[in-house]
Amino acid sequence: MTAETILEIKNLKTYFFTEYGRIPAVDGVDLSFKKGEILGLVGESGCGKSVLALSILGLVPSPPGKIVAGEVNFFGENLLSLSEKDLRKIRGNRISMIFQEPMTSLNPVFTIGNQIIESLVLHKGLRKKEAFEKSVELLDQVGMPGPKEIMKSYPHQLSGGMLQRAMIAMAISCTPSLLIADEPTTALDVSIQSQILDLLLKLKEALNMSIILITHDLGVVSEMADRVAVMYTGKIQEFAKVTDIFNNPLHPYTIGLLNSLPQFNTSGKLNTIEGNVPDFLDIPLGCKFNPRCPVVLPPCKEKEPDLIDVSKNHLVRCYNYKSYL
Repeated sequence: MTAETILEIKNLKTYFFTEYGRIPAVDGVDLSFKKGEILGLVGESGCGKSVLALSILGLVPSPPGKIVAGEVNFFGENLLSLSEKDLRKIRGNRISMIFQEPMTSLNPVFTIGNQIIESLVLHKGLRKKEAFEKSVELLDQVGMPGPKEIMKSYPHQLSGGMLQRAMIAMAISCTPSLLIADEPTTALDVSIQSQILDLLLKLKEALNMSIILITHDLGVVSEMADRVAVMYTGKIQEFAKVTDIFNNPLHPYTIGLLNSLPQFNTSGKLNTIEGNVPDFLDIPLGCKFNPRCPVVLPPCKEKEPDLIDVSKNHLVRCYNYKSYL
């Protein structure tokens, strides 16, 4: 893996402005991401993971959403400064995304073949015949049985696993530098999940592709990711190598997530994190995790801690790892 930085996010803020108030779905995120790397992005539902992914691609629905601050530098170019026309040249071409629900992401009135061909014609300038042949190759590459027949199928005619493979074929059609996979195995059975994840790993190596993997499944993260970012209430709470996150978690939230995993050598009830993710319209003062945290310190309720490097490239947002006098 090279050390070249492919994506650098600086102080990214994406807010939703509603009749009830402002919702800071992404609230000052800083991340750097290297070429050839798999970054795991984890956290409970509603913590801002998917909004962060949509912000990278400029796909936040507006209104009510708006990117109000920050930079998203892709190979040194700030995507937030580009026009919609220039962004379209990057989406689906140099950066692709696999969305959570393929059935709702694919157009129900067009065949699978038409939807893959469209991307190849638009971004690669292929003629329709060439695009058709390339689309069949792509479906074969992702392990789709009978790819020529699948080209004629509509989304409702395919199973969940086949739809996910079709989405991946579409996402890699232009050999992107970066693939954002938002819960790519949601609603799939365990055997199909394993096949999809193995496929992503093989494609990463074959295409020298970087991946941002958004998931709730920490088991998947431990197997696939190089580094992990733990997100809570729109902010990164911990960021480190996957081995450091699993062997030496620092933030109480990360520890809670790991402790909630089922263990083979224990019985009884699973451990849980007390309470719920706070309402974004009524976020607590200080550390946003303090109402649920078992190790609250006096400053935790007064001012939010910074994301600091407590050891070599292991960042954490917690007062327990720095003296605040």
